[in-house]
Amino acid sequence: MKPLSLSTKNEKIFKIDILVFMDVRSYARLVTERPHSRSAHLDRLSPKALFDLMNQEDFAAARAVAGAQRDVLRAVACIVDRLSRGGRLFLVGAGTSGRLCVLEAAECPPTFNTSPSLVQALMAGGRSSVFRSKEGAEDQSLDLSRRLGAQLRSSDAVIAVAASGVTAFASSALSLARRRGAAAIFLTCNPRATPAADVRIVLRTGPEILTGSTRLKAGTATKMILNIITTLTMIRLGKVYGPWMVDLQPRSKKLVARGTNMIAHLGGVSLPQAKRFLVRSGGRVKTAIVMAKKHLSRRDAETVLTHAGGFLREVLKK
Repeated sequence: MKPLSLSTKNEKIFKIDILVFMDVRSYARLVTERPHSRSAHLDRLSPKALFDLMNQEDFAAARAVAGAQRDVLRAVACIVDRLSRGGRLFLVGAGTSGRLCVLEAAECPPTFNTSPSLVQALMAGGRSSVFRSKEGAEDQSLDLSRRLGAQLRSSDAVIAVAASGVTAFASSALSLARRRGAAAIFLTCNPRATPAADVRIVLRTGPEILTGSTRLKAGTATKMILNIITTLTMIRLGKVYGPWMVDLQPRSKKLVARGTNMIAHLGGVSLPQAKRFLVRSGGRVKTAIVMAKKHLSRRDAETVLTHAGGFLREVLKK
C-alpha cells in the first residue's frame, strides 16, 4: 500500500503510512489514552484546584504500586537468582519509561558500588534521546536487537517498561529475552497489554488528567516500582546493612562524609579513626567497617567478607 503524502509549500513532506490510521481506534481504547473523568475542564481550573487534583492522582499512583506487590516480589526473586549467578539486569524502555530506566541504572553504582555493567539501561533512540525526544524511536525493534542481542545471555534478566504496553521497543526486548532464556519481566500500566513475559507487573494507574501524558501518574508509579525492585534486589545481594548503604562509592564530599559516619557508627571508632580506616581500605566502606570492628588488615577484612558472600551482617555477628 502506498504511503499517504501530506505537504504544504513551506513544510517538509511527511509520508505517513496509512496503516497508522488503522491503529487509531485501538490506541484510543488503551487505558493510558482515555480522558480522565475529572479533567474535562482542566484548562479552566484554578491553580489550587489543579494542584489538589494532581496531588490526589499521585496518591492513586501509590495505591497502584501497592496493588502490584505480589508480582513485584516475584520479579525481585527472579532477578536476585540471575544476578547471584553472575547475570546482569537490563532495563529497557522508550520515552518517559526509557528515561526512568536510565535514571535507575545510573544510581546503582554510587549507591551500591555495583559495576556499571551489572544494571544497564537501553533507551529507544540511544543516549541522545535522554535529553531530546526522538519521536518514532519507540517503534524501532531492529535497533533493540542490535544493541541488546549482541550481549544478552541466559543468565541475565530483562525488565521491559512500557506504560501503554504496546511499545515495539519494549515488546522486542521481551521476545529476545525469552528466546535467549533470560528472565523476561514486563512492567506496564495497561492491564490488557499482550506481550508474553515470565513476570508481568501491571500498575492500574488509569487515565491521566492530561490525556496520554504518561510522564505523570504512570511515570510516578513506574519510578516507585523501579526503586523497589533495585533496592530490594541489592538488599538481597548483601549491599545493605540495616538502614545503611554500606557499599556506597565515596566519590564526593557528601559521600565521603556519609561513609566516614557509617564507619564510625558501625565500626565503633571515632570520626578521625574512621577517616583513616576509609583511606586504608582503599575507599571501601564495608571493608573499613570490618577493619575497624574486627581489628583486621584490609586483606583479611576483604577475605572474611568474600567468605560471607559480601554480607556484612554475617561478618559482624561472629
